[in-house]
Amino acid sequence: MKGGLSLHGAAIEIASGALDSLGQRIAERVPEHRVALIADQHVAAIYGEQALAAVRAVSAGEPLLLTFPAGERHKTRHTWGALTDQLVAARYGRDSAIVALGGGVTGDLAGFVAATFLRGVPLVQVPTTLLSMIDAAIGGKTGVDTAAGKNLVGAFHHPALVLVDPRVLATLPPNELRSGLAEAIKHGVIADAAYFGWIAANLRQILHGDRPDDATALQLVQRSIEIKVKVVRQDERESGLRKVLNFGHTVGHAIEQVTGYGIAHGDAVAIGMVAEAILAERLRLAERGLADSIATVCDAAGLPVRLPEGVSPTEVVSATRTDKKSRGGRVEYALPRALGEMAGADNGYGFAATDADVLRSIEHL
Repeated sequence: MKGGLSLHGAAIEIASGALDSLGQRIAERVPEHRVALIADQHVAAIYGEQALAAVRAVSAGEPLLLTFPAGERHKTRHTWGALTDQLVAARYGRDSAIVALGGGVTGDLAGFVAATFLRGVPLVQVPTTLLSMIDAAIGGKTGVDTAAGKNLVGAFHHPALVLVDPRVLATLPPNELRSGLAEAIKHGVIADAAYFGWIAANLRQILHGDRPDDATALQLVQRSIEIKVKVVRQDERESGLRKVLNFGHTVGHAIEQVTGYGIAHGDAVAIGMVAEAILAERLRLAERGLADSIATVCDAAGLPVRLPEGVSPTEVVSATRTDKKSRGGRVEYALPRALGEMAGADNGYGFAATDADVLRSIEHL
């Protein structure tokens, strides 16, 4: 394998063609378990039979492929309940293992199934989108959305294995590749200015054509995962440093909620990063021009840097109040100081900002 990382018991393996070794890797990491694959209907149509065939030889009993409708609006307690009911009906027991095959929604949802079914069974993450490869599948966060907000019900449940195959990006629609790229840009902003510059310089190779070439895709995925692993390894439960990974997400999640999840996660995060960088400048935490630098790269990547038409800045600010990162009724923001550096090392990386300052920052977009 090209990449061999570990995080809180999870083996993270990155290699072009890694999907072909799924059965072998499950046999090594979670032997003698009955496997259930969970995928949305779109991913199941592309990779379901291939993955099912791979695990059939190593599953302790006939494996299942469980599916659900694609999309963030189906990442709910209702879907979670339906999936767990199917496992019960199929007489899965404590020797079960769940394989999450798909994007971030699937990883969160299937991860929550694994975390809660029979009080927790092993999980294998097989991400098929850039977003899930470099973010959702790494770090042990699982959960579902509620009407009040995103990821408000969930659990920490680290996978036994994360198997990342950058070649599957070939089947990813361009808009989803761009959505995932927002998280890579975020990694550059929070931890590695040189990586941010590399992304800016290689946008053509990353985004043009059917897919990035193998070397570019591998470098993109590998570096982003390294950054996230380094952060989470130091702060699993988000009591301090891990908060930096939320940059762009407080405003971004609020935009998703206000639009009824009609905007892609990465698009919302791109807008959120620009708004929160403006906020950092307004609070005199960041050097002037930082927001423009982020907006320039996001725009060049085809990511939005302004609110969708018809979305009220006031509605967005109101939606931030239900964010799971709020403390004592105050909304906290992870804010950058400069490219590659976050502010707040001395105060736990969380800044409470007034609604007025946040509103002005969003209106500035």
